[in-house]
Amino acid sequence: MVSLILVSGGDIASTNQAHELMKLANWVPLNPVEGQVAYSFKNARIWWLDDGCLWEDDLDKRWAKATGEVPDEIIFPSRHSAASGNASLTLHPIGTMQIPTDAIPDYGGRAGDCPPPNPRIGAWWRELNIVASDLDEFSLSLETTHHGPWIETPSLFIEIGSTAETWGHKGAAKLLAGIIHRGLGLNGGSGLGGWAGQGRVVVTLGGGHYAPRGNLLASHEGIWIGHMLATYALPFTKDEFGNIGGMWENSIRKALAATALAFPGGELICSMDKKAFKGWQRQAIRELLDDLGIPLLKSSEIIG
Repeated sequence: MVSLILVSGGDIASTNQAHELMKLANWVPLNPVEGQVAYSFKNARIWWLDDGCLWEDDLDKRWAKATGEVPDEIIFPSRHSAASGNASLTLHPIGTMQIPTDAIPDYGGRAGDCPPPNPRIGAWWRELNIVASDLDEFSLSLETTHHGPWIETPSLFIEIGSTAETWGHKGAAKLLAGIIHRGLGLNGGSGLGGWAGQGRVVVTLGGGHYAPRGNLLASHEGIWIGHMLATYALPFTKDEFGNIGGMWENSIRKALAATALAFPGGELICSMDKKAFKGWQRQAIRELLDDLGIPLLKSSEIIG
């Protein structure tokens, strides 16, 4: 199994995480890949991309073509930007499935599609909540699925936010690097969140960007988190004749298909923020999930 860590040069939150990660083990330089420096330790690889990652599609295939190694998962250490300016540590899957296919996404990715989410997201979220007590100034959150790049390998972003005042925070970089190190089993352990082939996997529907439903569900051991779709990622239209349109259906179908790829053998279920939708929108979602054979459960039913 090859875990590929993609570092964005010029992003101090990304490069600081990489530097702190490399302090934790004896990373060995590899031959440059596409002219960019790379390193190896155990089953993990670091690939340093000077121009960043968001607009660099097919990085998994490009690594495989250059090295002969097919990545099983991809980790993106990164910065997080937010208008609030709040200090934050976040995790999220990627995708732009709500963008019409004839449009160009603002922040990379393939319009109308989403890569598989990394199954480790839930376990790393629980680990973040355990170890982040020394960084009280940082809020912790999952984020819903957003932005690029386009790849076909299960992936996650692990981020320091949300302005230049905190992107370079060494303590935050050290903490997240430790999660990557332990999470990938580079400390000699078994890693955190490796998919074992069975379990209940939740795709969340609706709510705000900072994934309140995902945060709640992922905090419980044994609950696996797939794609998380904010309300804005489920856009509806309705014409004067009552015909329903919009990219909402594509978003749900793509999110479920990508999550199924990431969790082979898993039991896919959905959880919906009912208050985020109008009645006719909720009904349309229920009918689609019924057609797809996907249970729609309350949070209390999932947590048990």
